[in-house]
Amino acid sequence: MEFDMTKPLPVTQPWSEPFWEGTRQGKLLIQTCNNCDARIFYPRKACPECWSADLSWIESSGRAVVFTFSTAFSMVEPKFADELPYTIAYVDLAEGVRMMTRIVNCAPEDITFGMDVTVVFHERDGFRLPYFEPMRAEDPS
Repeated sequence: MEFDMTKPLPVTQPWSEPFWEGTRQGKLLIQTCNNCDARIFYPRKACPECWSADLSWIESSGRAVVFTFSTAFSMVEPKFADELPYTIAYVDLAEGVRMMTRIVNCAPEDITFGMDVTVVFHERDGFRLPYFEPMRAEDPS
């Protein structure tokens, strides 16, 4: 049996293009509603709080805290086997939104709930994907 070893890439939409353009520039952008001031992640066409389409973008500080995580050590699709082990996490950004991401540059056994992390970008096929790594002592708070 032959497997497709091509890893999936994000599917962009017109309303998510500013997010991906931001990542290409090394910026993590999140939406904000100009009507009710809600912070929004993932990119949407309308605010999930008030349904306004009057949305804009702000730059995140890139600082977050690990809310929860899970590490895969085996039994993944073959196209991801070369990346094992890897950790998927939900992180709470300082701006008040929760985002799913990967934790990188950290041994799985060193990841903890409530750990301070900061965004880093990894290049893949024309995209710069936002991942998070442990915040070092010299990182600004």
